[in-house]
Amino acid sequence: MLLDAHPTSPASARSGGRTRSPDAVSLRLPCPPVRALTTRLDGPVLIEPAVHGDARGFFAETYRANALVELGVVDAFVQDNHSRSAGGVVRGMHFSVGEGQAKLVRCARGSMLDVVVDIRRGSPTFGQWEAIELDDVALRMLYVPVGFAHGFCVTSEIADVTYKLSSYYDGALEQGFAYDDPDVGIEWPVTEPSVSQRDRAAPRLAEIEAGLPFAYEG
Repeated sequence: MLLDAHPTSPASARSGGRTRSPDAVSLRLPCPPVRALTTRLDGPVLIEPAVHGDARGFFAETYRANALVELGVVDAFVQDNHSRSAGGVVRGMHFSVGEGQAKLVRCARGSMLDVVVDIRRGSPTFGQWEAIELDDVALRMLYVPVGFAHGFCVTSEIADVTYKLSSYYDGALEQGFAYDDPDVGIEWPVTEPSVSQRDRAAPRLAEIEAGLPFAYEG
Protein backbone atom coordinates (compact mmCIF):
# COMPACT_ATOMS: atom_id res chain seq x y z
CA MET A 1 0.00 0.00 0.00
CA LEU A 2 1.39 3.42 -0.88
CA LEU A 3 0.43 6.14 1.55
CA ASP A 4 1.60 9.70 2.12
CA ALA A 5 2.90 10.52 5.58
CA HIS A 6 2.53 14.21 4.65
CA PRO A 7 0.80 15.75 1.62
CA THR A 8 4.06 17.13 0.22
CA SER A 9 6.39 14.32 1.23
CA PRO A 10 7.36 11.31 -0.97
CA ALA A 11 4.95 8.41 -0.80
CA SER A 12 5.80 5.30 1.15
CA ALA A 13 4.95 1.78 0.06
CA ARG A 14 3.63 -0.88 2.39
CA SER A 15 3.08 -4.55 1.72
CA GLY A 16 2.56 -7.24 4.29
CA GLY A 17 3.21 -4.86 7.16
CA ARG A 18 6.55 -3.63 5.78
CA THR A 19 7.06 0.02 4.92
CA ARG A 20 9.50 1.33 2.37
CA SER A 21 10.11 4.57 0.50
CA PRO A 22 9.62 4.38 -3.28
CA ASP A 23 12.52 5.07 -5.59
CA ALA A 24 11.97 7.92 -8.02
CA VAL A 25 12.74 7.20 -11.66
CA SER A 26 13.09 10.60 -13.32
CA LEU A 27 12.99 11.33 -17.02
CA ARG A 28 16.30 12.31 -18.58
CA LEU A 29 15.20 15.91 -19.02
CA PRO A 30 16.50 19.10 -17.35
CA CYS A 31 13.17 19.67 -15.56
CA PRO A 32 11.09 16.51 -15.86
CA PRO A 33 7.35 17.25 -16.02
CA VAL A 34 6.59 13.85 -14.44
CA ARG A 35 8.41 11.02 -12.71
CA ALA A 36 7.45 7.47 -11.81
CA LEU A 37 7.40 6.22 -8.22
CA THR A 38 7.91 2.57 -7.37
CA THR A 39 4.88 0.30 -7.08
CA ARG A 40 4.89 -3.22 -5.66
CA LEU A 41 2.81 -4.76 -8.45
CA ASP A 42 4.34 -4.95 -11.91
CA GLY A 43 2.18 -3.06 -14.42
CA PRO A 44 0.56 -0.07 -12.69
CA VAL A 45 2.55 3.18 -12.81
CA LEU A 46 2.35 5.81 -10.07
CA ILE A 47 3.04 9.18 -11.70
CA GLU A 48 4.10 12.32 -9.86
CA PRO A 49 3.88 15.59 -11.81
CA ALA A 50 5.96 18.67 -11.17
CA VAL A 51 3.72 21.06 -9.22
CA HIS A 52 4.60 24.75 -9.39
CA GLY A 53 2.91 26.69 -6.61
CA ASP A 54 3.03 29.66 -4.29
CA ALA A 55 0.64 31.49 -1.99
CA ARG A 56 -1.63 32.26 -4.96
CA GLY A 57 -2.15 28.66 -6.03
CA PHE A 58 -0.42 26.14 -8.28
CA PHE A 59 0.10 24.95 -11.84
CA ALA A 60 0.72 21.37 -13.00
CA GLU A 61 0.54 19.46 -16.25
CA THR A 62 -2.03 16.71 -15.76
CA TYR A 63 -1.43 15.00 -19.10
CA ARG A 64 1.53 15.11 -21.46
CA ALA A 65 1.66 12.19 -23.86
CA ASN A 66 5.34 12.27 -24.79
CA ALA A 67 6.43 12.41 -21.14
CA LEU A 68 4.16 9.50 -20.17
CA VAL A 69 5.51 7.38 -23.02
CA GLU A 70 8.93 7.62 -21.36
CA LEU A 71 7.36 6.01 -18.28
CA GLY A 72 5.76 3.18 -20.26
CA VAL A 73 2.25 4.65 -20.63
CA VAL A 74 1.71 4.26 -24.37
CA ASP A 75 -2.08 3.94 -24.56
CA ALA A 76 -4.12 6.24 -26.78
CA PHE A 77 -6.83 7.56 -24.46
CA VAL A 78 -10.20 8.17 -26.10
CA GLN A 79 -12.56 9.18 -23.28
CA ASP A 80 -12.38 11.35 -20.14
CA ASN A 81 -14.70 10.72 -17.16
CA HIS A 82 -15.37 12.78 -14.03
CA SER A 83 -17.12 11.40 -10.95
CA ARG A 84 -17.94 12.94 -7.57
CA SER A 85 -18.36 10.85 -4.41
CA ALA A 86 -19.04 11.59 -0.75
CA GLY A 87 -16.74 10.57 2.07
CA GLY A 88 -16.74 6.85 2.84
CA VAL A 89 -17.93 5.83 -0.63
CA VAL A 90 -16.26 2.71 -2.02
CA ARG A 91 -16.49 1.91 -5.72
CA GLY A 92 -15.03 -1.31 -7.13
CA MET A 93 -13.67 -3.60 -8.11
CA HIS A 94 -14.29 -2.86 -11.79
CA PHE A 95 -12.75 -3.81 -15.12
CA SER A 96 -13.76 -4.03 -18.78
CA VAL A 97 -13.49 -7.13 -20.96
CA GLY A 98 -13.36 -7.20 -24.77
CA GLU A 99 -10.21 -5.34 -25.79
CA GLY A 100 -9.76 -4.31 -22.18
CA GLN A 101 -9.54 -0.80 -20.81
CA ALA A 102 -6.56 1.03 -19.35
CA LYS A 103 -7.16 4.02 -17.06
CA LEU A 104 -5.20 7.08 -15.98
CA VAL A 105 -6.72 8.14 -12.66
CA ARG A 106 -6.28 11.26 -10.53
CA CYS A 107 -8.10 12.97 -7.68
CA ALA A 108 -8.89 16.53 -8.72
CA ARG A 109 -10.54 17.43 -5.41
CA GLY A 110 -10.17 15.89 -1.95
CA SER A 111 -8.43 12.58 -1.29
CA MET A 112 -8.99 8.90 -1.89
CA LEU A 113 -7.37 5.51 -1.58
CA ASP A 114 -7.05 4.10 -5.09
CA VAL A 115 -6.83 0.31 -5.34
CA VAL A 116 -5.74 -2.06 -8.11
CA VAL A 117 -5.90 -5.86 -8.20
CA ASP A 118 -3.96 -8.08 -10.61
CA ILE A 119 -6.49 -10.21 -12.55
CA ARG A 120 -4.14 -11.62 -15.22
CA ARG A 121 -4.50 -15.40 -15.25
CA GLY A 122 -1.15 -17.07 -14.64
CA SER A 123 0.38 -13.98 -13.06
CA PRO A 124 2.60 -14.63 -10.02
CA THR A 125 0.70 -11.80 -8.30
CA PHE A 126 -2.81 -12.82 -9.41
CA GLY A 127 -5.41 -11.64 -6.89
CA GLN A 128 -2.95 -9.40 -5.06
CA TRP A 129 -3.82 -5.76 -4.42
CA GLU A 130 -2.04 -2.46 -4.00
CA ALA A 131 -3.41 0.81 -2.64
CA ILE A 132 -2.24 4.31 -3.54
CA GLU A 133 -3.27 7.56 -1.89
CA LEU A 134 -4.27 10.18 -4.46
CA ASP A 135 -5.18 13.74 -3.50
CA ASP A 136 -5.42 17.33 -4.73
CA VAL A 137 -2.11 18.35 -3.12
CA ALA A 138 0.56 16.03 -4.54
CA LEU A 139 -1.62 15.56 -7.67
CA ARG A 140 -0.24 12.09 -8.32
CA MET A 141 -1.87 9.94 -10.97
CA LEU A 142 -2.19 6.17 -11.23
CA TYR A 143 -1.96 4.35 -14.54
CA VAL A 144 -4.07 1.17 -14.39
CA PRO A 145 -3.18 -1.12 -17.31
CA VAL A 146 -5.39 -3.71 -18.97
CA GLY A 147 -5.51 -6.82 -16.78
CA PHE A 148 -6.05 -5.00 -13.49
CA ALA A 149 -9.31 -4.30 -11.66
CA HIS A 150 -9.76 -0.82 -10.19
CA GLY A 151 -11.63 0.71 -7.27
CA PHE A 152 -11.31 3.49 -4.71
CA CYS A 153 -12.48 4.76 -1.33
CA VAL A 154 -13.06 8.46 -0.62
CA THR A 155 -11.14 9.58 2.47
CA SER A 156 -12.14 13.26 2.41
CA GLU A 157 -15.56 14.87 2.85
CA ILE A 158 -16.02 14.79 -0.90
CA ALA A 159 -13.80 13.81 -3.83
CA ASP A 160 -13.80 14.52 -7.54
CA VAL A 161 -12.16 11.72 -9.53
CA THR A 162 -11.14 12.23 -13.15
CA TYR A 163 -9.81 9.47 -15.35
CA LYS A 164 -8.88 8.78 -18.95
CA LEU A 165 -9.93 5.57 -20.71
CA SER A 166 -8.19 3.73 -23.53
CA SER A 167 -11.51 2.45 -24.91
CA TYR A 168 -15.04 3.83 -25.01
CA TYR A 169 -17.37 2.89 -22.18
CA ASP A 170 -19.62 -0.04 -23.03
CA GLY A 171 -21.92 -1.26 -20.26
CA ALA A 172 -22.10 -4.70 -21.84
CA LEU A 173 -18.35 -5.12 -21.28
CA GLU A 174 -18.27 -3.79 -17.70
CA GLN A 175 -17.56 -6.46 -15.09
CA GLY A 176 -16.30 -6.63 -11.54
CA PHE A 177 -15.87 -8.62 -8.38
CA ALA A 178 -16.70 -7.96 -4.74
CA TYR A 179 -14.91 -5.07 -3.09
CA ASP A 180 -14.88 -7.10 0.15
CA ASP A 181 -13.82 -10.44 -1.35
CA PRO A 182 -12.14 -12.17 1.63
CA ASP A 183 -9.76 -14.07 -0.64
CA VAL A 184 -8.39 -10.77 -1.98
CA GLY A 185 -8.50 -9.05 1.41
CA ILE A 186 -8.36 -5.38 0.47
CA GLU A 187 -7.86 -3.25 3.58
CA TRP A 188 -10.31 -0.39 3.04
CA PRO A 189 -9.83 2.61 5.36
CA VAL A 190 -13.49 2.71 6.43
CA THR A 191 -15.45 0.18 8.50
CA GLU A 192 -18.91 0.99 7.11
CA PRO A 193 -18.44 1.97 3.46
CA SER A 194 -21.19 3.39 1.28
CA VAL A 195 -21.45 0.94 -1.63
CA SER A 196 -23.81 0.61 -4.59
CA GLN A 197 -26.17 -2.36 -4.81
CA ARG A 198 -24.36 -3.48 -7.94
CA ASP A 199 -21.04 -3.64 -6.14
CA ARG A 200 -22.55 -5.37 -3.10
CA ALA A 201 -23.95 -8.09 -5.37
CA ALA A 202 -20.71 -8.65 -7.30
CA PRO A 203 -19.24 -12.20 -7.26
CA ARG A 204 -15.95 -13.23 -5.71
CA LEU A 205 -12.87 -13.17 -7.92
CA ALA A 206 -12.54 -16.97 -7.72
CA GLU A 207 -16.03 -17.35 -9.19
CA ILE A 208 -15.10 -15.49 -12.39
CA GLU A 209 -11.41 -16.37 -12.66
CA ALA A 210 -11.84 -19.07 -15.33
CA GLY A 211 -13.62 -16.65 -17.67
CA LEU A 212 -11.17 -13.77 -17.40
CA PRO A 213 -9.71 -12.84 -20.81
CA PHE A 214 -6.47 -11.42 -19.41
CA ALA A 215 -3.38 -13.65 -19.49
CA TYR A 216 0.00 -12.96 -17.92
CA GLU A 217 2.68 -12.62 -20.60
CA GLY A 218 5.72 -12.48 -18.34
